[in-house]
Amino acid sequence: MTRSGPVHGTWEPHPAARWEDAFLSGNGQHGVLVFGDPNDDRVVVTHHTLVRPNGSEHARPPRLAGELPTLQDRLLAGDVTAAEGFTDGRPTLWVQPFHPAFQVRLRRTDKQTSGYRRHVDFSTGEITARSLGWTSRVFVSRADDVIVHEITSPGLTLDIHHDHHLPNAPADLALGQGSLLTPEGVVLTLRARYPGSDRAYTGLTLVAVTGGSTTLAPPGVHIEGATSVLLLTRTRRHTAELDVLAETRALRALARSYDDLLARHLAHHRTAYARVTLDLAADPAERALPGSDLLKHPRSPALLERLFAAGRYHLLSASGLLPPRLPGLWTGDWNTAWSGAFTTNANLNLQTASAASAALPEVTEALASLIHGQLPHWRDNAREIYGARGVVAATHTDGESGHAYHFSPAYPLHLWTAGADWLLKPLVDHDETRGERDPRTAAALLELAEFYEDFLTRTDADGHLVVVPSYSPENRPAGAGWGVINAAMDLSAARHALRTAAEYHPDHADRWRALADRLPPHRINADGALAEWAWPGLEDSYDHRHLSHLYGVWPLDEINPYDTPDLAVAAHRALELRGAENDSAHGHVHHALVAARLRDGDRVAHALGQVLAGDYFHASLMSAHYPNRHVYNADAAHALPAVLIEMLIQSAPDRLVLLPALPPGLPRGVLQGIRTRFGAEVDLTWSPDGVTAHLHPTRTHRIDVRTSSGAQPLDLVAGEARVLTLGAQEIP
Repeated sequence: MTRSGPVHGTWEPHPAARWEDAFLSGNGQHGVLVFGDPNDDRVVVTHHTLVRPNGSEHARPPRLAGELPTLQDRLLAGDVTAAEGFTDGRPTLWVQPFHPAFQVRLRRTDKQTSGYRRHVDFSTGEITARSLGWTSRVFVSRADDVIVHEITSPGLTLDIHHDHHLPNAPADLALGQGSLLTPEGVVLTLRARYPGSDRAYTGLTLVAVTGGSTTLAPPGVHIEGATSVLLLTRTRRHTAELDVLAETRALRALARSYDDLLARHLAHHRTAYARVTLDLAADPAERALPGSDLLKHPRSPALLERLFAAGRYHLLSASGLLPPRLPGLWTGDWNTAWSGAFTTNANLNLQTASAASAALPEVTEALASLIHGQLPHWRDNAREIYGARGVVAATHTDGESGHAYHFSPAYPLHLWTAGADWLLKPLVDHDETRGERDPRTAAALLELAEFYEDFLTRTDADGHLVVVPSYSPENRPAGAGWGVINAAMDLSAARHALRTAAEYHPDHADRWRALADRLPPHRINADGALAEWAWPGLEDSYDHRHLSHLYGVWPLDEINPYDTPDLAVAAHRALELRGAENDSAHGHVHHALVAARLRDGDRVAHALGQVLAGDYFHASLMSAHYPNRHVYNADAAHALPAVLIEMLIQSAPDRLVLLPALPPGLPRGVLQGIRTRFGAEVDLTWSPDGVTAHLHPTRTHRIDVRTSSGAQPLDLVAGEARVLTLGAQEIP
């Protein structure tokens, strides 16, 4: 190992010229994009609740339950386009779009910029910019839910104001701004009411000045000769008039030193971030590079180290009140792609994939908040579309509504029934990791099993239950419609949901396991590949960005090389045949995760290489959806840690897999703090000389340890550390 160790941060020698390159901080509620310009220091403020009303807030799922039996009859009779008409005729309605609130602008008259550097410290969440005699520090507090910004410089002269003029901001926002002098400093306010709506948001900034003079200069404040300025900022979304005086008092109560506020924050942020670390013995010279230069070395272990650290940092920072959106918690533009929503048929799922193994229960709890807050709407979806009890998750949500109203003929998302199982899977993983079942997860699983009891009523000629209609996101069979029969993902999800619910509810276990056993097996097509639809006559369409049919491989354990070797071979063949279509980042990282489960290190390396060499990452180390940094999107940034963990360590309730898919370019490293689903923490070290794994179990259990040479049983005792030492022959 190199003495310097991985870099837990990134830096740039110039201010950000584009919002996509601005450094990011967040506490899972508020977020900031910090440009770090010493002459025009801009801090764009975001908040998870800021979505613009567009009429969809009143939308409900289509009432189609009465037409479902006819649709099922037609599909089973061979009408492969019957589902095209399973709609109430409404036009496509997008969810409420996520948007930025405003930017806090600090203009300085002194144009000194020599010796400039900006840096984000992942371990603290603190963004620092410096030039000769000037320092700016910003973080978003997890302890106090406030944006903290301090500027220091001798003889500091500044003009500070709120600015709502961000790209594509609507011209018809009803705006109001104010400034108020208080004993603690000046309070600036900006209120924006959405056009044609009773909804609004208000931002408040307390400006506390040390030294010099302060003059109100509506709508801002002018400062001369100060030594330091401390800004505390919050934003609130509301309907009725916000009690600005109460919000002002709350900000004034926080008026204390920057360092005191940072110390309160670090007790939450640093504790979470530091739980897991990855050291790939990278070149110290490459570790020292600014992020934009390091991105030019796509084969560098230093790049993987930094992206692993950045991914954990951004994922944690975007998770709190809600889990990360498509752009995480950040946008500098009101016209955010796909409404900046939560898409649950791959994107959100990939972004949160490392939560359990990478010891980020904060992410799992944020996901749980989204799920449990939307269960009433999921019940409406099940009842109104399928005439069933239980729950059906929406594929696209703004975080407020969980109703399945966003669909179209080419994207019949209301036909997808597997979403609730995929969303609940990380909650189940979390329960397995900690050895305790959350009653909220148990209750949701019960409702999901009830849905399948009501929905799975049709059978095929062999007596197997049939999933009809069935949709494989976001693909369709060659020559057929989008909604058909027995998508592989739906079969895997139904089996998993019923069997998992049975584990949580023994009183219903026999009935639900019997129902799961009546589902048909997966089909292997003429190419020897796991078929995307297990129904005769439905032919695969291989060139697609989604890998929905391999849901049984990842994130589930239904198909694996150890228990189902023949299906694993078929799944691997399906992976080989899968195209990349439009090179969406989520498709590449999803491909890598499936390949890791199938022990294919070369394929993992290739999929990672497509992302690392495809110019997907901005200087901020936030990612894009497409190559050449096109469309700001957090999928690759947040999912990459999961890929690196899965290729090094995998676990199931009774199994530990060491180095299942180690790429050839990573001959040595240390991964520390990984949590397993059998309740042990694992530290892993590997080199050309061998492998050492330190296990720290929290419960007594027997597991199988899998390596490249086979399996061996291992008895674990709670509280007794175990050390596994493997020879060089165990390294793939």
